[in-house]
Amino acid sequence: MTTSNHSRLEIDDRGVARLMLDRPEVHNAFDDALIKELNAHLERLHALAERDEVRLVVLASGGKHFSAGADLHWMKRMVDYGFDDNLKDSRELARLMQQLDGLPCPTLCRIQGAAYGGAVGLAACCDLVIASDKATFCLSEVRIGLSPAVISPYVQRAIGPRQMRRYALTAEVIDATTAQSLGLVHEVTDGETLDAHIGQMIDRLLAASPQAQRATKALLARVDGDPDSDATVDATCRTISELRVSREGQEGLAAFFDKRPPAWQRTGDANGDQDGNPDNKESRS
Repeated sequence: MTTSNHSRLEIDDRGVARLMLDRPEVHNAFDDALIKELNAHLERLHALAERDEVRLVVLASGGKHFSAGADLHWMKRMVDYGFDDNLKDSRELARLMQQLDGLPCPTLCRIQGAAYGGAVGLAACCDLVIASDKATFCLSEVRIGLSPAVISPYVQRAIGPRQMRRYALTAEVIDATTAQSLGLVHEVTDGETLDAHIGQMIDRLLAASPQAQRATKALLARVDGDPDSDATVDATCRTISELRVSREGQEGLAAFFDKRPPAWQRTGDANGDQDGNPDNKESRS
């Protein structure tokens, strides 16, 4: 376990990393120190994920709320910042969002209580979000004369431009059910079963090939940015072809036909049929 002043990073023997915001006394609010720590953790996680030493990352926090957004003391200090200092500060937050969004392994966000301001951006950067039914979300920046500028590309990608205009301009509080309907949250559960749902999703993610997950994340990012080009079509063909002849691809196919778990899958990690296909047919995409 790596413990810093405002955050913690734990990696278990399965390769599941838990990155924790650890400022419960201020509802895990952001300041420049926390952003710096998270960036350092994410740099390390990126390297570990590339080496298969980390299979997935769970982003979470302790206390009643996920994160209240910007720390009040930090905001008071920022009042005296000039443009250049503000620009430097905002670029560190942008780097945090880019690093989280660009992790090569799957990312899973656990939301309890409030997720305001930049915390909505953290959720939007993760591949999967599971929230308590008591969770609330808010792009609150315009209430104090600011803008959800740095997080806007990620949140808009998650909920779409039309809904982004509404919630970024009104700063309405979004309940968990609405957040799910918008696409910001994937699953909503009660607080007592939140960690059980997180555990089930971890098992599903661990049942898949780490190499295939990395390749799929990279491909989906390309498809999202340039869906119709000949280069993207070629990339999709190359991705599946490379995976089919790869060591893990060959192992996965052999395990399928031998009706056994693949080598990367521990006993008990699978959820349902080993190929995830209720008809037990080969996937050819």
